[in-house]
Order: sequence, then C-alpha cells, then structure tokens
Amino acid sequence: MDAKDQCISKIKQESKPWIKRFGRLGYFTFGGVFILLGILALMTAAGSGSGAKDSSGALQTLSRMPFGSILLFFIGVGLIGYVIWMVLSAVKDTEGHGTGRRGLSRRTGNLFSAAVYASIAWNALRFVFDRGSGSTSEQTWSAYILAQPFGQWLTGLTGAGFFLFAVVQFIKGIRASFMKEFDTSKMSKEMICIAKNTGRAGNIARAIIFSAIGFFLIKTALTSDPDDTRGFDGALAELAQQPHGRLILIFLACGLVLYGIYAIMKGIYQYMKWEK
Repeated sequence: MDAKDQCISKIKQESKPWIKRFGRLGYFTFGGVFILLGILALMTAAGSGSGAKDSSGALQTLSRMPFGSILLFFIGVGLIGYVIWMVLSAVKDTEGHGTGRRGLSRRTGNLFSAAVYASIAWNALRFVFDRGSGSTSEQTWSAYILAQPFGQWLTGLTGAGFFLFAVVQFIKGIRASFMKEFDTSKMSKEMICIAKNTGRAGNIARAIIFSAIGFFLIKTALTSDPDDTRGFDGALAELAQQPHGRLILIFLACGLVLYGIYAIMKGIYQYMKWEK
C-alpha cells in the first residue's frame, strides 16, 4: 500500500458519520446558494439591467422579488451551515489537509472563506428581517476599521489578501488541483469530467469576483471612504457597470452556476475526516 492509499485509509477510519453528513449538507446548501445567485445574475443580465446598477447587487434585487425573502432566508441559513463546516475544517482539519506548510495554508484559507461567506449570510438575513435599509455591512465594518489606528493599512492589507486569495483560486481553477480532494474511485469517468470542468470554470469566476472585492478594499484604503467598499454581490454589480458589463455578468453568472454544481459534487464525493 503506497502513501496515498494509507492516507485515504486513515481518513476513512477516522471519519464519523454525523460529521460527514453535516459537512456534505453544508456543501449541498452552499452549492444551491451559488446556483441561485448565478441564475439571479443571469436574470439581471437578461433584463433591463437596472438591478445590476444597484450598489447592493443581487441580494437586494432578490429581496424585491415575489417570495424573495424566503429565498434569501435559504441563502442565509445555507451559508451558515457552510461557514460552520469551514471553521471545523480550519480548526479540526475535517478535510484532511494536514499540518504541513501547504496544509496549514489551506486551512487558513478555509477560515478566510468562512469570514467571507459569513458576511454574505449576514447580508442575506439582514435583507429578510430589516429589508436591508441603510449602508451595507461591508461599508459599516470598513468605516469601523478605518476609524482605528492604522485602519487604512488594515483595510489595504485585507484587500491584498483578497487579491492573493483570488490568485490562488485562479491557479487552482487552471490546474484543476481541486481534484485531489475527490474520491475518484467512487466516480465514473463522466462524473470526473463534470467535476473537473465545473470546478475549473467556477474557481476562475470566483477568482475574478474576489479580485474585484480586493480592488474596492484597496480603493477604500486609499480614499478613506467606506462607501467604496463592495462585498460579493456588490462587486458583481460594479463589474456589470463596466464596458461590456452585461457580457461580463453573463460569464460570471454561468461560472457561479457551475461552481454551485461543483460544490454539490464535492458534497457527494469529497474526502472527509474528523480528528478528536
């Protein structure tokens, strides 16, 4: 038995059924959220475009639709489940990344993802319960940070962190290195092909969106104006206002849908473990 087979065997032995079910449910809901956001972005691109010009982006657009509050509640709760799983992955290494330099980097990245998607979940639930009046949570937090000593530096470094995360996501998408996380022995050739292609497109789309968030955070640091801050769906809205913005939005929307499919496949086929 080679080292890879031993690692897989250890993961299977340490797995606990309820933890695995929780993690897979987190990925299922996470994938569903991305599919929903991608469809909404496609609807925005196909329509008059007024929603794309709204600085609050897709979430506020959804809040104005029939049954929009129900869907926003689903987004918020679904992302909370995913955030919890990401925190478990970072702290308890439930995805088996290990304690090496690369493993610790991946686990730190999961903690970063938890923070990002906790913000999106908060925004979604805020639109449900108070209709999202006033400034966005990203602008509120950036205003608070800017008021602190070295606040501009902290904001700028956070923006640089988003850029770095975007680069990692882009390389991950190009190289399809995410396939190492799948138990391909349980997948058909067709499933492997779908996972690889949806993962590539989805990670590249996410990289573009995260780089836009990083850009707006750095802009906030340079201008000291929290109104320049944009979150996930706010970045989508800003990208839609650029030259050929509708085409950009369609490309990113398709990427979000494909990323959702990829996330659901991770929920089905990803290696998972639990360390005491």
